[in-house]
Order: sequence, then structure tokens, then C-alpha cells
Amino acid sequence: MKVLDQIKNYADILRLTKLKNEPEVVLHQAQIDKPSYQEFALLLLQREVQHRRKTDLERRLKLARLPKDHNLDKYDFNMANGMSVPQLKQLRELLWLEQNYNLILMGPSGTGKTYVAAGLVNDAVKSGHKAYFITMEELVTVLKMKEMTSTALNTYNRLLKAHLVAIDDIMLFPIKKHEAVAFFNLINHLHEQTSVIITTNKSPQQWAEMLDDEVLATALLDRLLFKCEVVKLTGKSYRMENRKTIFEQ
Repeated sequence: MKVLDQIKNYADILRLTKLKNEPEVVLHQAQIDKPSYQEFALLLLQREVQHRRKTDLERRLKLARLPKDHNLDKYDFNMANGMSVPQLKQLRELLWLEQNYNLILMGPSGTGKTYVAAGLVNDAVKSGHKAYFITMEELVTVLKMKEMTSTALNTYNRLLKAHLVAIDDIMLFPIKKHEAVAFFNLINHLHEQTSVIITTNKSPQQWAEMLDDEVLATALLDRLLFKCEVVKLTGKSYRMENRKTIFEQ
């Protein structure tokens, strides 16, 4: 067996993916740079660590299930929705996450609630946290199916172990009593150990109507609002203001 093949084989056994896939590149660069033995060993380890961090971040971002638009670096402050530059900057520092605070983003459709929630999940993942984005509709399906499918159960277990869970469009549609109870049980489990971001176009007072259970709604709000910042977004829909058309202007 050639030396290069042996390197690939041993790298595979040791799970040194970068070295396994690119030994020629590493050796060619070493022939040019002529590093010392110590420098060459350090280079190999640095490449592997960087590769693993990159693939781990890509894996966690995929698991976060973010919507297409979620980069808060591109946030449009020209949109008059009540979100200020200092306010968003403070949210992006994630100190509230480290203190297990919740966020409720409340406002009409199109005012940036989902964009901000997804962007904060993106920031949290890149900061090393376990963070996930899920719509209320998707969550209800997970709660119903977790006893029946491994996919739903795995998703549910990830939520239980998360540092941050963003739930989009809560109370957009009425939910059945057993679904509401399952949702309460999840929130009760996450209470004070996981930060939760809620986006909703309904006021807390309207939650009881959507759940058709004032006691359950009160208990749910009691846990969410205990350590919580409520951010009210206002204004017209960003999507309608920037609506695309197929016709020439």
C-alpha cells in the first residue's frame, strides 16, 4: 500500500475527515512552506478542529429548521414597526437567553415577528446554543405524532433539551383541547430551563378564546410571562409594502 493510501486509511480510522479527503493538499503545502515538525503537527490539528466546527455548525443550523429569510444583519430599519437599532442590538447580544428569559413578539401580520424570531435563533446557534425554530402548526403535529413516529419523538426530545425554542404563529388558529394540554405540558417542562420566543398576532387576553379554556390559558401565560420581555411590533405589512409583481412598471 502506498504511503498516501496509508495516510487516508489511518485518517479514516481516526475520523480525521479533513486529512482523509485532502492529504495531497496538506502535503503539497508543507513542501512549499517547509514548516517544522511541531508546526506541521499543529497545522494538521488546526485543520481538523476548524473542519469539525464548520460541519457541526452546519448540522445545528439544519436542525434549527430556519425559514429562508433569517439574517438579522440585513434587517431593514426603514420599516416602521417600532423595532429600534439599540433594541435589536440588545436582543442579539443574547444576555436574555443566558438568563432564561422569554420573548413574546406581538403584532399584526407582516411586521417582522417571524424574521426577528428566526434571526435570533440563527444568532443563538452560531453562538453555540441548541436552538430551534418551529411553527405552531408543526409543533401541534409533533405533539400528536410523538408517540407514533420516531421522527416526531426525536424532534420533541430535541426541543426538551434546547437552550432556545422559537414557536411561530401561536394562536393563529384554534387548537383542540388535548392539543392545548400537550402544548401546556411542553411549556411547563421548558419553564425556567429553556428560553422561548413566541410570535403571535393575538393579545394574551385573546388566548383564552382560542384555547376555549380560560384556566389553561392563564396557566400557560403564567409560565411564559414570569420572566419575559413583550415586544410589540406595529405598522403595515412589510410584504404588502414591498409586494412583487410579474408586470413591468
